[in-house]
Amino acid sequence: MAEARAGRRTWSLRTRLVVSAVLLIAVVCAVIGAVTTIAFRTYLYGQLDDRLGSVAARAAGPPAGDAVMPPGGDAPHRAPLDFVTGGGAPVGTVGALVGADGRVGSAVASTQEVPSGPAPTEQRLTAAQREALASVPRDGEPHTVELPDRGGYRVEYADGARGSFLVGVPTDDVQDALGTLIVVEVCVTAAGLVAAGLAGASMVTVALRPLRRVAATARRVSELPLHSGEVALHERVPEAEADPRTEVGQVGAALNRLLGHVGSALVARQESETRVRRFVADASHELRTPLASIRGYAELTRRRWARDGTATLLAGPGTRADAHARGTADTLEFVGSDTRHALGRIEAEATRMSGLVDDLLLLARLDAGRPLSYEDTDLAPLVVDAVADARAAGPAHVWRLELPDDPAAVHADPARLQQVLVNLLANARTHTPPGSVVTARVRTPAPGAVLLEVEDDGPGVPVELRPHIFERFARGDASRSRQAGGTGLGLAIVQAVVAAHGGSVAVRSAPGSTVFSVTLPAGAPTP
Repeated sequence: MAEARAGRRTWSLRTRLVVSAVLLIAVVCAVIGAVTTIAFRTYLYGQLDDRLGSVAARAAGPPAGDAVMPPGGDAPHRAPLDFVTGGGAPVGTVGALVGADGRVGSAVASTQEVPSGPAPTEQRLTAAQREALASVPRDGEPHTVELPDRGGYRVEYADGARGSFLVGVPTDDVQDALGTLIVVEVCVTAAGLVAAGLAGASMVTVALRPLRRVAATARRVSELPLHSGEVALHERVPEAEADPRTEVGQVGAALNRLLGHVGSALVARQESETRVRRFVADASHELRTPLASIRGYAELTRRRWARDGTATLLAGPGTRADAHARGTADTLEFVGSDTRHALGRIEAEATRMSGLVDDLLLLARLDAGRPLSYEDTDLAPLVVDAVADARAAGPAHVWRLELPDDPAAVHADPARLQQVLVNLLANARTHTPPGSVVTARVRTPAPGAVLLEVEDDGPGVPVELRPHIFERFARGDASRSRQAGGTGLGLAIVQAVVAAHGGSVAVRSAPGSTVFSVTLPAGAPTP
């Protein structure tokens, strides 16, 4: 049973469709044949019963009370069973005389040795045949009886002026006609099923050709190396097989949409991998310089102390070495100042590297969706504090504030917003010449939103940098200058923090006016 089910499951769609259609046609033909056979049988037996009725009426004569004597005397003498061989009765007709006690008496059948030969002759029935006739109900209706050695008969009881009789006619002609009809129906049905199978196979093959092309497209896509590298997914189902008005077209259109989504995902994956690789390369580049500086200054300090410190320790009082040590006092003083410079550079580079690592860690936490410490706070005091700090760090710039009369409440993390303000103001200070005017502005342009803008009148952002200005390690100069001490992560942190708060950040720039706009959802007013 399990093997049979497995075999059916391995049938192709073409085979299943053809077999299903042939089976359906076979069922329809069987129903039509059965109905036709039943109708034809009813018709033939109706005709046979009519002939039987006429023979029975001739055998029994008119009803006993309706008998009419011929003029001039008695009725002519007739043998009781002469209707069997008389005209109008088919060959093979049987007749039996029924006595007053209900028993079957004389019983004969007409026979003809040679078809279309001389007139039929009588042949007496056997006791078994008479017994079969005696079993027929005496209700005057036709009944089918099987007479031994003679076959099927339609038998009817008749009672009239000539007596009571059992009359029967053979059913061989009816059975032969029905058999012929059934054979014809079976042959025609078999031929029709074969023709339907061949035609159905051809039609299904043509109908499934678009589906095979869809499968071929899917097979070609499955053979593409999609696991790594840059993938160009250009395979699509032809438009002729992607018509949504047909079932196969719906499959093709769905596959095209799926391939489009997969292609978009692969492009996004490739872009993400490219950003990660660029990010790792930029981070390595940023960390390499402070590490090289620390290593170089540490090596310089070690060598200076190893050379001059040893000479000082070996010089005792009153010795030539002592005189030499006193003679090199200026050199030792220089060595000490050089060492202090080296240690200062080591500390500065270590501090810069720590800030870079802190920025990278913050970005990693924001990318991972770490929760922030949200609270309802007024944005204006944060802007005032950030501008005050920026004025202290950049006294050569002109700093201005534009604050609303009402509190600008936001539901945010104050520490992270402070970092956004610091980074925006530091970016303006770093990339504008001394004397530039930097304006920090807070507005509520629409209900439910708070707008923070930092504007400067510097030279502006280069056009080619604007699409990438919020990317990590993005810099405005090709030499990656670090004179300002930046890491290239300030604006990336701004975008990440603002996005974590459900806001947005944008920039518009022209020579003499660069504006960074931060939009944040408004919070409940602070008390």
